Amino acid sequence: MIQKTKEVNIGGVKIGGGNPVAIQSMCNTDTRDVNATVEQIARLTDAGCEIIRVAVPDMEAARAVREIKKRISIPLVVDIHFDYRLALECMKNGADKVRINPGNIGDKSRVKQVVEMAKAGGIPIRIGVNGGSLEKRLLQKYGGVTADALVESAAGHIAILKDLNFDDIVVSIKVSDVPTTIEAYRKFSKASNIPLHIGVTEAGTLRAGTIKSAIGIGTLLSEGIGDTIRVSLTADPVEEIYAAKEILRILNLRKTGAQIVSCPTCGRTRIDLIDIASEVERRAANIDKPVKIAVMGCAVNGPGEAREADIGIAGGDGVGLIFKKGEIIRKVSEEKIVDELMKEVYNII
Repeated sequence: MIQKTKEVNIGGVKIGGGNPVAIQSMCNTDTRDVNATVEQIARLTDAGCEIIRVAVPDMEAARAVREIKKRISIPLVVDIHFDYRLALECMKNGADKVRINPGNIGDKSRVKQVVEMAKAGGIPIRIGVNGGSLEKRLLQKYGGVTADALVESAAGHIAILKDLNFDDIVVSIKVSDVPTTIEAYRKFSKASNIPLHIGVTEAGTLRAGTIKSAIGIGTLLSEGIGDTIRVSLTADPVEEIYAAKEILRILNLRKTGAQIVSCPTCGRTRIDLIDIASEVERRAANIDKPVKIAVMGCAVNGPGEAREADIGIAGGDGVGLIFKKGEIIRKVSEEKIVDELMKEVYNII
């Protein structure tokens, strides 16, 4: 049976314990370039990102955390591998969460220093288990990257922190293989109440990665597993936010933002519906109020098929009908369809 996770506070954003699933992303800027990093975080925040992570490969990047933190409005997570001193410097400079695996940063005295500073500052630690960095002994024990190997790796890192009386923990268990990722999270969620950061790592490009992530993340969320999500894409990180928001909306876990429904087109379509739908989606991407927009190709069936939409268009021969709740309100030319539709959308919200 899946356990209800405990609550963890990440710089004011609470996850677990029944709180809404939070959306994360990670900057692909050089963290040492403060201006570029802050600029990207601003774009991500505008798109709907609620927690942001940055890579910290060296001490210069760790020192940059102080200035970055001053200039952003969402919690900042630092991503660190192996060097405990980077974690200490980042926490000193205002990091809201640290992603570091305690089993990889040296002897117990080093781990204790990180734990003591985190405990004093109320800073959670995320244990990030990844198939690409799984311990050799576990690879040998299980014959490769398996769900059981991933769960055992997480348990080992957790035990190190628990032995030091640290319980402010978040865990992720991610590989690029979707079935293995799903199985690992299922197994872990039955054994622990630690909040879970879920996603499919190295998911791929915008199209393939979105599909993989939607299947993996969507399956887990539909089963009640997952407290914060990141859609990992080889693309502009803003696309990760749009994909994450859509996954949450489709599962009715978010009621905010624009939901676009559109028909696949057929031989009856007499307007450029594909481009129109894409433009509507682009313009509606940053709407934060709940609104359902329909983009339909057939003037005969469109309004009826999209009756539950708040506002929509149905195509005719070079024209479009604008309708609200299935009722036609006026006809406009094809060139003005998107502009007129968006006017009505903003009137509604």
